[in-house]
Amino acid sequence: MSLSPRHALAVWRRSLAMYAQSWKWNLLPNFFEPVFYLASLGIGVGAYITEMGGRSYAEFLAPGLVCVAAMNGASFEVTYNTFVRLEFEKTYDLMLTAPIEADDVLAGELLWAMTRVMLYGGIFYFVTIAFGLAPLPHSLAMLGVIPLTGLLFGALGFAFTLRIPTIDLFSFYFTLFLTPLFLFSGVFFPIEERLSGAWLWVAEATPLLHPVRLAHMAFEGSFRPIALWDVAYVLAATAGLLAWTRVRLRERLES
Repeated sequence: MSLSPRHALAVWRRSLAMYAQSWKWNLLPNFFEPVFYLASLGIGVGAYITEMGGRSYAEFLAPGLVCVAAMNGASFEVTYNTFVRLEFEKTYDLMLTAPIEADDVLAGELLWAMTRVMLYGGIFYFVTIAFGLAPLPHSLAMLGVIPLTGLLFGALGFAFTLRIPTIDLFSFYFTLFLTPLFLFSGVFFPIEERLSGAWLWVAEATPLLHPVRLAHMAFEGSFRPIALWDVAYVLAATAGLLAWTRVRLRERLES
């Protein structure tokens, strides 16, 4: 089985056409959630916190929330939307009646998820620039961090989608997995200053911490050696998840 870029692009175009029909209702909730957090915590709570990590609280929040926007953009696309196409609408089964294979479906859907990631994460990043929270030019490194974040959570969400038998189980994924990541991955406070010992090792094993740390370094304009570990973690985790997802999707669609 070989991947056809032309067929993968056809899958992407279909998702784009569907999204264009209701883009306002899809874009606004996912985009404004991190904006509201930035406004309420950065401006509200930030008035009572003089600084964090040597910066104002709003400046500290901004890079992590950009990663959250990218995480959300990928996660919602490859969970609920993918499950509906897979189980209810049988969209992928119909695609396989054309000269499209499972690898094309996976590549096309991930390409579409990455499109949404760059839309949500990219727009929110430029909002932080407009608020004066993202120093230029070095924070432009975020344009590399955003797709890394999206690809990791796109692979993670797709793998979970293929693992569950019912759509109701997504509540566990979002409430018991993504929400703790959101709260305890360095978005709201420096993990290294509050955790130690075994808890710090647990944090290092979680997926959102690494993009958030890269984002902080991008905003600071100084990449430390630990950035190599963060990039390696993201790439290795993504590769492993995609390898499993590829096999599992082929089993689901071609059995």
